[in-house]
Amino acid sequence: MAYAASGLTRLAGASGGNLWWYSTTDAIATVNSAGYFNDAANMLAVRDVIIVSDTNVPTTSFVNVLSNTGTVVDVSDGTAIAETDGD
Repeated sequence: MAYAASGLTRLAGASGGNLWWYSTTDAIATVNSAGYFNDAANMLAVRDVIIVSDTNVPTTSFVNVLSNTGTVVDVSDGTAIAETDGD
């Protein structure tokens, strides 16, 4: 699939950074590809953090915006949040 603006929600912001929630059926390997968030380039800033929720698998990961030229956005590979309960 591709980026869907309806899946991106700003949760919080402060001087120099924002926290976003992004819900998608895309795998993190798709979401972390350079250019995936290009349509949101006017909203995302370098060092913003996005919580990515893959509703298909399900998995949740943190990514951060590494670069934004104003038209091309690149995010980090992502850090998975463990969704297991060992007790």
